[in-house]
Amino acid sequence: MRSIQSIALCASLVAAAPAFSQHHGARTEEPRAASMAGQTSPNPYAGQQAREIKSLSASQVQDMLAGKGMELAKAAELNGYPGPMHTLELADPMQLTPDQRSSTEQLLVHHKSEARALGAQLVNAERQLDQAFASRQINPEALATATQRIGALQAALRRAHLETHLQQTSLLTPQQVARYNQLRGYDSKHSSTHPN
Repeated sequence: MRSIQSIALCASLVAAAPAFSQHHGARTEEPRAASMAGQTSPNPYAGQQAREIKSLSASQVQDMLAGKGMELAKAAELNGYPGPMHTLELADPMQLTPDQRSSTEQLLVHHKSEARALGAQLVNAERQLDQAFASRQINPEALATATQRIGALQAALRRAHLETHLQQTSLLTPQQVARYNQLRGYDSKHSSTHPN
């Protein structure tokens, strides 16, 4: 039975490795590069223990509170679904009509409001989880509740960003979507010019 548990544990660690390294980006390469050069490298977490919320950098907190995209809408953006902020930036070369411009401005205002509210809730939920660990008041039940809430908020925030791209695309013509993709530097051969 122990050997089955050991195999299962090893399999889960192997399966989690790509997600872990993707989450931590280039930092996972630093220790390896340093050891290959014969140098010792500090733990990439060193210094992060001083963060207010250990799992979020100050810039991540600021981005969430500001309603920034944080690459959450890449699945839409890179598959031919424009976002309102860049659509407004490109309004002239895309030849937006006055109605399209007004509708896009309204969409952006609504989206930013929703994203900021969700971002603030997510930052607060991460702060509560951090405080539960820091105060040693965490247990399996509290952990399950906290991580489920954080997961739901992360999903809601990503949905809000992606849904905004759907709404923006419905305001544009196929030609405007194609022009957006061209102006943004995306390969139009692999992008849908319009999903409808």
